[in-house]
Amino acid sequence: MNNTTRRAYVLYAFILAFLVGLGFMFFSFYINGAEWASKTVNRHVYSSGQIANAGSVIDRNGVLLAYSKDGTRKYNDSLSIRKATLHAVGDTSSFIATGVQSIYSSQLSGYDFVNGVYDLKKYGKGNDITLTLDANVCKKAYEALGNRKGTVGVYNYRTGEIICMVSTPTYDPSDKPSDIAENPKYEGVYLNRFVSGVYTPGSTFKCITAICAMQNISDLESRTFECTGKYHTSTGDVICNSVHGPVSFEKAFNRSCNCAFAQLAIELGEDKLMKTAAELGFNVKDNMGETPVAMSSFDVEGAASVDLGWAGIGQYTTLVNPCHMLTIMGAIANDGVAVKPYYVSKITSPSGYEKVIGQTVQSETIILDSTVAQRMKRFMRSNVVNYYDDSTFPGLQMCGKTGTAQIDDGESHSWFVGFSSNPQTPYAVVCVAENSGSGLATAGKISNTVMQAVCK
Repeated sequence: MNNTTRRAYVLYAFILAFLVGLGFMFFSFYINGAEWASKTVNRHVYSSGQIANAGSVIDRNGVLLAYSKDGTRKYNDSLSIRKATLHAVGDTSSFIATGVQSIYSSQLSGYDFVNGVYDLKKYGKGNDITLTLDANVCKKAYEALGNRKGTVGVYNYRTGEIICMVSTPTYDPSDKPSDIAENPKYEGVYLNRFVSGVYTPGSTFKCITAICAMQNISDLESRTFECTGKYHTSTGDVICNSVHGPVSFEKAFNRSCNCAFAQLAIELGEDKLMKTAAELGFNVKDNMGETPVAMSSFDVEGAASVDLGWAGIGQYTTLVNPCHMLTIMGAIANDGVAVKPYYVSKITSPSGYEKVIGQTVQSETIILDSTVAQRMKRFMRSNVVNYYDDSTFPGLQMCGKTGTAQIDDGESHSWFVGFSSNPQTPYAVVCVAENSGSGLATAGKISNTVMQAVCK
């Protein structure tokens, strides 16, 4: 082989290496360009590590929640709205990782693969993002929660649009507290409890046990359960919150009888309970658009009989995410069809082009037979009519279940889950008020306040 041929092969090798490197560079740019453009070192978007120039974040009614003016990020004029929508909008430094300003930072900057952030330079703003949230309803939820830590969520169970998503504690993004890192009242403040929190569900989990019983026990509604205040098992006792005496399944569900539901859980056994939980989306990772949702967990494999009884009433090691529980409520309300929640509606470019983001999509992780869903709806409606009282939720035709979840280090968490059965107001609600005691007195009251604002 002469020198000319050798040199040609070397040249070909260099050309091939160059082309491979060029291809890799373009591929990396295509995959990571949006992320690179959204780095805090990009002075077109950030100033001193905080968002300064970007598009606006708007609620469903056109209310400005966040926007840029003169190189500074501004927020709504109302202090309560700023606090109520903090976790949905996010902060300027992306400490709230699930906020729009973090997850959709490249879209807010106006980035696209061809032009980079040219639109931001040309128009002085990036893309606007419209949310499905109603700022004034979120404000009502924030005010109803008061000083409690917790979360409230409401969504349209037919379309998937989230109308309310509030998490507390919160703070004013226009005036961040200087003691936020030390003050215990701000503990967990960067966590959006609706999508990222998990809680002991208490008696709200009886909805899952009830569904499992409906699927597997043919004479369920004709049975009578005896409640003496405790249910004896071979490995210990499950304690009830009252002595209910002989009760039907419906009355046991109305009165949230631990004895009846512990008995059902033990009879059903770990395999059937875990199968139903799996069909309802437990132990499965999911998301809400670009936003990851914390996984609900249920595992009773090898559990002692007393632990299985406690698991059936929502105690033991079970943990539930509020967004997940809201979607289960939607499936019951919607005759077995679980619609995935979403809160980002559309993205609008400075030139006026609209890209629809939010769509009605059926959940692939929640499977519920329509007949079972209709039976559950009837029993949840019975809870309100026969036990909570319809006047507690005036005009809503409410179906619901309360929960008082016992925890190891403080007063019980207060839960309420439910939905309006009025076809004109197809909304489901979840509320968790931490360390707040009775489910109906606290979470039920908050839920009514918020649902009245949604359904007015």
